[in-house]
Amino acid sequence: MQKVESFKLDHTKVKAPYVRKCCVLDGAKGDVVSKFDLRFLQPNSETFGTAAMHGLEHLLATYLRETLDNIIDISPMGCRTGFYLILWGDVEPSIVKEGLEKALKMVLDATEIPAATAVECGNYKDLSLFGAKEYAKDALEKGFSLNIYGE
Repeated sequence: MQKVESFKLDHTKVKAPYVRKCCVLDGAKGDVVSKFDLRFLQPNSETFGTAAMHGLEHLLATYLRETLDNIIDISPMGCRTGFYLILWGDVEPSIVKEGLEKALKMVLDATEIPAATAVECGNYKDLSLFGAKEYAKDALEKGFSLNIYGE
């Protein structure tokens, strides 16, 4: 049985916030996909509030597509410390970091959360623009590292 990539990461040693390239996958038909760990909060000591994380997910799903090409998906981590970003191609972490920082600056200027209706979202009542902005501001102030061990 193949072990899940993120389960191999020693979550007690990483220093958030960071951008980590988890892997590059080669599809059977020649497609290439990159998966990134966008870690905002320190594992096992901090967690997103659900409404704020949900709001930030909607905002990043919108704004990252304006700052990065070839996005397949951005999804919250179950541990609520960050997001997974999946893109077509073999993408450099520095490109993702730059696009993420630009998108988070757009979050700070947002006046509403995109797709915040019952028609567009399966839990539209659990969204916080204020919380999303607070987490975005905090992560930008701390600065995203490309070194997961903070050195």
